[in-house]
Amino acid sequence: MPFPLPEGGGRRKGNGSNPGQVVLTDQAATNILFPSLKNSFFSVILNMRCLVTQQSAPLSVIILAAGKGTRMKSARAKVLHEVFFAPMLHHVLDSVASLKPAQTLVVVGHQWEAVAASLGGFNAQTVLQEEQLGTGHAVLCCRTSLIDPDATILILCGDTPLLRSQTLADMLSRHQASGAQLTLMTTLLQDPSNYGRILSDATGKVQAIVEEKDADPEQKKIREINAGIYCAQGTFLLKALAQVGTDNAQGEVYLTDIVSIATRDKLPVERYLNPEATDVLGVNSRVELAQAHRELQRRRNRALMLQGVTLQDPSTTTIAPGIAIGQDTIIEPGVRISGNSRIGQACHLESGAILHNCQLGDQVRIGPYCCLTDQIIADQCTVPCHFHDRDQA
Repeated sequence: MPFPLPEGGGRRKGNGSNPGQVVLTDQAATNILFPSLKNSFFSVILNMRCLVTQQSAPLSVIILAAGKGTRMKSARAKVLHEVFFAPMLHHVLDSVASLKPAQTLVVVGHQWEAVAASLGGFNAQTVLQEEQLGTGHAVLCCRTSLIDPDATILILCGDTPLLRSQTLADMLSRHQASGAQLTLMTTLLQDPSNYGRILSDATGKVQAIVEEKDADPEQKKIREINAGIYCAQGTFLLKALAQVGTDNAQGEVYLTDIVSIATRDKLPVERYLNPEATDVLGVNSRVELAQAHRELQRRRNRALMLQGVTLQDPSTTTIAPGIAIGQDTIIEPGVRISGNSRIGQACHLESGAILHNCQLGDQVRIGPYCCLTDQIIADQCTVPCHFHDRDQA
């Protein structure tokens, strides 16, 4: 009778009549030589290997952008609606660019040609989801496009233009440091309606996500919601998604089901609780589109004021990203500056002025309600009120 394999496993060299040599795994050898350490020691080694693997694995980003967005009431694909001077999808692409991913995949579906055409200038590849069968199905469509099935995969939605690069970097770092197979971003909302709820056990560990349409009355009272942003190890992710069915209210392959699969299989799942609920706002309607625009405008104007620019009424002032404005410039309410503009130091822009592709020197004064395009104005010049480009014709 062959000698039984020790706890921890191994393999035999030989056949049934001649079992031959037993080759032990690392865990089995540890269990025999150091029985008192068999759990703690090997767990530490295994976790260290897992950490090294995750930290050295390439990063692949998947952005889900295939949906129609019926609540937008629009003939245009939802992710192409502009928020603060750019399609909302572009804001998402900008937020992941600083992570320097090995690849960025954009899953397209509804009006995919238009969405793909908008990606010029971005280092991104499109993946077509011909039938919109759910978020889990969208990720599965990327299987053959992944450069490394063992990569760390960051999944996010193309309708979340308020995400900050630093938030994603912090989440990725937390995921890699924890050794988890899955990390999901959550946040707390006073009104969590329309969002998936986070189900936790008595110790606070994440157990599952239940979608709004599948939640019972008690679950709908939960304020912690799923932000729809995940870090996952590729091997686990693809294996888990292959097990997801469509037995739910929408008959779709839910990406959220990977959480319950991980907990069922006793794999480590972490949460990244984002304290800034606004950052994970998903734009699904024109109302939310306006909210997102106001938030990006607020961030931009706050940054300018901290750099030494006076904005008398930031809530009515719109200045596009990338426009340089010199210190001690004063901008009155209702001013809009866009395009390839530059404003010098100690300028004064009076109420209602609109500038596009304008270059202003230092100490320039623009009168109220001027409308200027493609103008170069020298230092210390004054433009009278209500001046319009057509006045030069």
